[in-house]
This record gives sequence, C-alpha cells and structure tokens, in this order.
Amino acid sequence: MKRMGLREWVARWPVYRQLQGEDGRSAAARSPRTESMAPRTAEADKVARSVCPYCAVGCGQLVYVKDGRVTQIEGDPDSPISRGRLCPKGSASKQLVTRPSRATEVLYRRPHGTEWERLDLEQAMDMITDRVVETRRRTWEETSEGHLVRRTLGIASLGGATLDNEENYLMKKLYTAMGAVQIENQARI
Repeated sequence: MKRMGLREWVARWPVYRQLQGEDGRSAAARSPRTESMAPRTAEADKVARSVCPYCAVGCGQLVYVKDGRVTQIEGDPDSPISRGRLCPKGSASKQLVTRPSRATEVLYRRPHGTEWERLDLEQAMDMITDRVVETRRRTWEETSEGHLVRRTLGIASLGGATLDNEENYLMKKLYTAMGAVQIENQARI
C-alpha cells in the first residue's frame, strides 16, 4: 500500500474539499456511499396527508406508503401549524403502525370473569355499539321537571389530547346527536 503524503492526505480531507469548493453541501461533501443512498420516501407508491396523533397541536404529517405498508412519516411542509417540523414523539409516530408489538386484538374480561379473552376488533366494536344503544334506550329522558330535555345521563365522553380538532368536532356531534350532555375533552383541562 502506497503511503500518502501530507498534501495528498489534506487534499482528500472533507473539510479541505469543502473549503475549496463553492458549496460545502454539494460535491465536496459527497462520498461513494452517500452517492449510492436514496431517501426512504423515494420508492413510495403514494403519500397521504395526516395529523400527528400525540397532542392537541395538530402538526401535519406526510405518510409514505409502499405496497399498502407505511414506510416513512415526516412533517408536512405545507402545514400552517408545524411547517414541516415534528417533535420527537411525532417523528417516531411510524412506530404506532409498524412496530411488531403493536396491539391488534382487544382483550376482554366478561362480567365477574377472572381471565382475559382475545376478541377481534369487529366483534368488540359490535359489543360496544350494542351497549351504547341499550344504555341510551334505558336512560333516555324526554322531559325533566316538566321541561323538554331529550337527553341521556347514562352516556358521557372524555376525549383525549391525541384527538385532533376534526376528530373532536365529530365526537361532539356524535355524542350530542345521541343525547349525551356530559361531553368534555382532556386537552382543555
């Protein structure tokens, strides 16, 4: 192996090359490895706009999808709220949908039961629907103290900070349409 002289060594040094070039971010900073790299977003089939689920700020996200699977989530530069920036939690939100330990089943313990059983999501949603309809039917008040109220006090909602404004709007509409009056959101507390 040929020993390199000081001038050759300095000439190959990236800092020296960047100082000699017009732009320290272009050719002087590139190596064969960086030339062979491509962004994770380059092979996406489609890009969906979304909102970060972690807090009530509502930062915009771009969700990159390939073959029906999420490959990358980045900040949306067109978002007037976050202008392409995400906090560390928002930057890691890809893990919500891709990590192997993600829960995909519902654990249910029957009344007076001692063991959990696994249910698929559709069965669990049907059970919830049946209970909401039954509770509304059973606790419905048309009048109270001679006043028309058309309400149920048997259903309440406490929303979380992970819901964005649109989701909270729809939740409020849904619960109001069902006649619930106890509707609050944790993000306001």
